[in-house]
Amino acid sequence: MNEAAEGKAAPAKRGDLTQGPIGRTLLLFALPTLVSNVLSSLNASINLIWIGRFLGESALAATSNATNVIFLAYSTIFGFGMAATILVGQHMGRHDVDGARRAIGAATGLFMICSVFVTVLGVVLTEPLLHLMATPPEAVPLAAAYLKVMLLSLPASFMLVLLMMALRGAGDAMTPLYFMLMALFLDAGLNPFFIAGIGPFPKMGIAGSAMATLIANYVGTGALLAMIYLRDLPIRLRGPEWRYLIAPWSLLKLIMIKGLAMAAQMLVFMLSALLMLGMVNHTGVVTTAAYAVALQLWNYVQMPSMAMGAAVSAMAAQNIGAGRWDRVDEVTRKGLLYNLLLTGALVATLTWFDTAALGLFLGKESPAMPIAQHIQYVAGWSFIVSGMMLILFGTVRANGAVIGPLIVMFIGMVVFRAGFAFFGRHWIGPEALWWAFPVSSIVVTALAWLYYLYGPWRKGALADVARQAEQRGEPAEESITV
Repeated sequence: MNEAAEGKAAPAKRGDLTQGPIGRTLLLFALPTLVSNVLSSLNASINLIWIGRFLGESALAATSNATNVIFLAYSTIFGFGMAATILVGQHMGRHDVDGARRAIGAATGLFMICSVFVTVLGVVLTEPLLHLMATPPEAVPLAAAYLKVMLLSLPASFMLVLLMMALRGAGDAMTPLYFMLMALFLDAGLNPFFIAGIGPFPKMGIAGSAMATLIANYVGTGALLAMIYLRDLPIRLRGPEWRYLIAPWSLLKLIMIKGLAMAAQMLVFMLSALLMLGMVNHTGVVTTAAYAVALQLWNYVQMPSMAMGAAVSAMAAQNIGAGRWDRVDEVTRKGLLYNLLLTGALVATLTWFDTAALGLFLGKESPAMPIAQHIQYVAGWSFIVSGMMLILFGTVRANGAVIGPLIVMFIGMVVFRAGFAFFGRHWIGPEALWWAFPVSSIVVTALAWLYYLYGPWRKGALADVARQAEQRGEPAEESITV
């Protein structure tokens, strides 16, 4: 579809991503997700500021260690949520609302069981987990207090994430943003009151920060559920539909297979990051500080491509469900173009104003400043390239492809990135650490292109596989292999 034809296309109905102008719809759908990602990062930073100002370095170290445990729990649940979101999107694309509700019912039932299990297990194993992670002894009591309260917030937090992802799959990106804003402002606002015991609030120390998050998650989840039912949105369950919470094992197995593979993709990123950090740590404290600051900037640099990848995935899922493969390819092309423009502009800005950007974390006279600038010059632009991979895999993920992208990510992010950094040090010294980013980004994006063009991900639609699984009692073979 060319731009002229796209411009003349009739506007799509609200939530229907299978009609209307592709470029404009994709951009407007991605922007709320981008804003949510930025605000979520800012909220985490604000909470750390409160903890650091009121409680000091030991509390910050405790928070960092406890957050690793929470991230592992979120990785798994995010994968299940993505699998359910794809099914919701494909069913909505073919206007099968009942199918979308079956998918969200199955995921909700699974989330409820998982969240309770993870919460109980996490509370029981809090201290052993912290010791396993080599948490500094002086930080263990603080980390345990923080983690136990955070674990109690997981049932509401998981449900909030699932509902937001399901709404995006149904073509609604604005409602999740509104309730994300409410939860984030409540969390950030309550933090100092519970930490320091201001006014009628109890003084809870580091556990108070977690308590603020707990309250924000439960209030946000309750308010979002109320809105879903007041507006009678497609993902709500009523009457006989409540039986969808107890889904057949075949459908649950399909969601779990897809979900675990998608969660594994996040763990690959984490493994790569840990391996790189371990090698950087051996270069000395100044270089490690410079790298840490570069990572802070890169967290924001990657947000446009992550938001665009999520938008591409939601839009592609609906069009796959509707059988509009011509629009699927156009969605991918537009996503790649927007990634180039948005991420490219952000990288160029941070490179041009690198002193000011890095100066937010480092003083101008800091010995880490020139090292951080060099790291940014060498590696910063690579996120434009790796962003293309996120867009391409956003599309293939929209049809439930999991094994291929997982293998590609492992090869690119672990084998090539960590491998080049490790072995390259014998040839070009510490420079290998920074050049590992562009080298691995080029490799993983090239492999993603090949998989997008020639991989088996276009075979069938995941919604059909799910229906067959329910009818046959076992997932179809292709649901495991693609």
